[in-house]
Amino acid sequence: MPPQAVVNFEAVTQGTTTVLTLRGHLDIDGAGRLWTEATRRAGEGTVVDLAALAGCDSAGAALLVAIERRGGRLESASAQVAAMLGRARNALQEPPPVPTAPPTPWYVTLRHGLDAMADGFAYLGEAVLALLALPRRLRQFRRIDLLRTADQAGVRAVPLILLLGVLMGLILAFQSLIPMRRFGADIFVANLVAISLLRELGPLLAAVVLAGRSGSAFAAEIGTMKVNEEIDALTTMGVDPMTMLVLPRLSAAMLVMPVLTVLLELAGLVGMTLVLVASGIPLVAVGNQVAQWVRPQDFYGGLAKAVVFGAVVAAIGCRAGLAAGVGPRAVGQAATAAVVGGIVATIVLDGVFAVLFYRLGL
Repeated sequence: MPPQAVVNFEAVTQGTTTVLTLRGHLDIDGAGRLWTEATRRAGEGTVVDLAALAGCDSAGAALLVAIERRGGRLESASAQVAAMLGRARNALQEPPPVPTAPPTPWYVTLRHGLDAMADGFAYLGEAVLALLALPRRLRQFRRIDLLRTADQAGVRAVPLILLLGVLMGLILAFQSLIPMRRFGADIFVANLVAISLLRELGPLLAAVVLAGRSGSAFAAEIGTMKVNEEIDALTTMGVDPMTMLVLPRLSAAMLVMPVLTVLLELAGLVGMTLVLVASGIPLVAVGNQVAQWVRPQDFYGGLAKAVVFGAVVAAIGCRAGLAAGVGPRAVGQAATAAVVGGIVATIVLDGVFAVLFYRLGL
């Protein structure tokens, strides 16, 4: 290695000024060897004499810029060294701040909301027209899809529904028993849990299960067909996608939801009974309380909710699939929209039913 290829430096202190003189070629090896010592000596009043520096690479330029940033002053740099210093300074500059998007004006948000509502009403209108035209399009209505969907959304969901019902009955009864026992009203836990299950929790939890299991499946199936342009092919052949794809799933959901709701309510009553019997309340007393205080309208009101919830969850799932975009994320986004939209719509409708039943005196 030629002598000028080995870098070294001298440090001379003259009053309050420290002069660092670099000689040779400042490459990556030399920069690594001198980095700690050179940066330690750098500071205000430090002058780095580069007249004897034959050249440097990017690592050497980074060392010189680090000295400069600590307050050192670089002097007498050759053209090659000055060019490398310019590149290093540009590379180490702070990136410009990323511009933030301005907030969306309220009228744009309102317009998007109105567009979404218009799309929803258009979809509802298409479904109604397809239902009215069903007698003329019976061949397009695939009964095998209805049975398959009923099996997937109903029969295969029974174990989960039963487990959820028993656990919900256990939890409600146990949590209600603790405060009610303080007032000597243990027996009224049966009233509370039974009415809650039949009027509210039974159809609501069944709808949540349907949205999670079947709503996402509807969106994924139809969304995959949309991405693969199979729906466009059906339209080209004169087949109505609403009749062939949406109505069977909608009908199946409306058929299985009352059954799932009844099973969940029965399982919840079983779980409640287990807790109350274990706490010392006779089984006959629990049965008498339920039979005495639960009215037929509580049961039938829950079934009416179940039918509506099933229709809404299935409709939202199918619409999310039909509205799927193009690309690898389209199906996943459609499934997410189906689950979230189905659960939110179910809760909103449950509030509407609560007000309606109150006004009707049910």
